[in-house]
Amino acid sequence: MAARKGRRRTCETGEPMEAESGDAGSQGQAQVYLPGRGPPLREGEELVMDEEAYVLYHRAQTGAPCLSFDIVRDHLGDNRTELPLTLYLCAGTQAESAQSNRLMMLRMHNLLGTKPPPSEGSDEEEEEEDEEDEEERKPQLELAMVPHYGGINRVRVSWLGEEPVAAVWSEKGQVEVFALRRLLQVVDDPQAMATFLRDEQARVKPIFAFAGHMGEGFALDWSSRVPGRLLTGDCQKNIHLWTPADGGSWHVDQRPFVGHTRSVEDLQWSPTEDTVFASCSADASIRIWDIRAAPSKACMLTTASAHDGDVNVISWSRREPFLLSGGDDGALKVWDLRQFKNGSPVATFKQHVAPVTSVEWHPQDSGVFAASGADNQITQWDLAVERDPEAGDTETDPGLADLPQQLLFVHQGETDLKELHWHPQCPGVLVSTALSGFTVFRTISV
Repeated sequence: MAARKGRRRTCETGEPMEAESGDAGSQGQAQVYLPGRGPPLREGEELVMDEEAYVLYHRAQTGAPCLSFDIVRDHLGDNRTELPLTLYLCAGTQAESAQSNRLMMLRMHNLLGTKPPPSEGSDEEEEEEDEEDEEERKPQLELAMVPHYGGINRVRVSWLGEEPVAAVWSEKGQVEVFALRRLLQVVDDPQAMATFLRDEQARVKPIFAFAGHMGEGFALDWSSRVPGRLLTGDCQKNIHLWTPADGGSWHVDQRPFVGHTRSVEDLQWSPTEDTVFASCSADASIRIWDIRAAPSKACMLTTASAHDGDVNVISWSRREPFLLSGGDDGALKVWDLRQFKNGSPVATFKQHVAPVTSVEWHPQDSGVFAASGADNQITQWDLAVERDPEAGDTETDPGLADLPQQLLFVHQGETDLKELHWHPQCPGVLVSTALSGFTVFRTISV
């Protein structure tokens, strides 16, 4: 454990996995495992989770893996910290056959905190009570699914007034919009679910579809400032603007925004300006655009070599003029948009040893962000943290001296991580999707 301090608080790295040796000579000795920095696990060693590093930790599986999901804002209130938690996710599958895919609404509830370790004085009677409580402590999952032909590359949810909708990028080259109101109703009501499964499920269709991209894509973002305004980007380097029209439809501008030379990997609307968005691409660049200009002239700023290779993901801070990016080079970079013209990030962090697959700023804490990588790590960072010189942590464990000072936490244990999101209404709660399923957790550090 390395002591950190900043913002009048002390944080700890809580690398939750410990390497426990099965060798006769070192039976039961646990050591902190630092992925990518220490020796690989030896035969007989396994990673064991340190539950004391978590406030909340749950896992769920839905059958076919999901490349993408989004958290659905609900009416249960903001700043929810009281346990148990309830949350809603919208996700799409990548099944083995096109016709086996589903768009899903998940309701996870009865999400309790990690169980405190037993005290030294605990007796058998207390253990029996714990077993009785175990059933009540089990998390619950309700799932409503609708058929979707083709694997789902990305899902993003927005509220249009009182109507929740999901935009869905398909591997079949289409972007569709689905109404979610009925799916939200049925995961809350068992009787409604029975009716839905019997009479409605097979008939659910998108309320709008656009096939003008001429190929598949991944980039997708709803504007948080102009309800219904949507951007979609494809693997053919094109970006299209969607404008809401009367009758629950959209006008999609057939003229693409021109600038990238390879696949558009991610898109982010500005949280402070109605007409400005950012994009990143496999051409290694990040671009800033303004839709008030004609699509061929809308690119206003470019950093041509933002990463050494593909730029996979970006996140635009809602509280500071910062853009966060992650690339195939494993690097995480923070860009100050006031200095974007000079082409240099204000911070670069290297902890991941494989491509970064997802990044996102914390919705409330302006200096905190999270990232996931193809190295099966989720990392949590705080730009305001500095190493505590009085802690002497580097003397007790020299391996920690190489860690970036701003690294708060390393979460492991997932397989083939794809995407993560902070819950906007439950501070500190992170949700991730991977080949191994969904994980909902909150660490002691955030």
